[in-house]
Amino acid sequence: MLAIAFDWSFISENREELVDGLLRTLQVSAIAIAGAFVIGLLLGAARANRIPVVSQLAAVYVEAIRNTPILVQIFFVFFGLPQLGIRLDAFTVAWLAVMVWGGAFNTENFRAGFEAVPGRYREAALALGFGRLQTFVNVTLPIGGRIALPSSINTYISVLKNTSLMYVISYPELTTTALNINALTLQTVETFTVLAVSYLVIVWTLSALIRLLESHLALPREG
Repeated sequence: MLAIAFDWSFISENREELVDGLLRTLQVSAIAIAGAFVIGLLLGAARANRIPVVSQLAAVYVEAIRNTPILVQIFFVFFGLPQLGIRLDAFTVAWLAVMVWGGAFNTENFRAGFEAVPGRYREAALALGFGRLQTFVNVTLPIGGRIALPSSINTYISVLKNTSLMYVISYPELTTTALNINALTLQTVETFTVLAVSYLVIVWTLSALIRLLESHLALPREG
């Protein structure tokens, strides 16, 4: 039987670097998730309400992002935009790339949620004298947002995990930091065990927090 000895000193010897990488991952993820929420909410509303021009542009954005690999998008932002005179540092590219990716998927999440709101609810609001904006804010958004929450959770988790791809531009988030440490120490088992456990804990924690929010905001069942 093959026995693998785990050198626990790996954690203590590289603690500072790993913690710094973890903090960068959390920082990029927080910005990207917040941005993806805003993008999804605004463009999802535009698509659900078929706002001229904005709805069509949003559809093009969604199709372009959802049908191209995120690695290609990261390379385009980091290496392609400078050819057009737009230079961004690695940190900006990190959160911008995953935010734009998450925003495209979240747009469809919110669109589907808003369109799932029964028409009779909107008709009732209009009958009470609400305008289109008031109807959206007071009826469509609270109900549709709750409907969109489960699929949005998966998007936010994917946004967090996709930050690991920033190793391709050498941004020192958690995965890049772990790879750099492994290149120096050759402690491959320890490196990727710590990396995997770290992501498991982060994702489980984020998932638990959002599930708690989901249960708090759950729609009451119709009798």
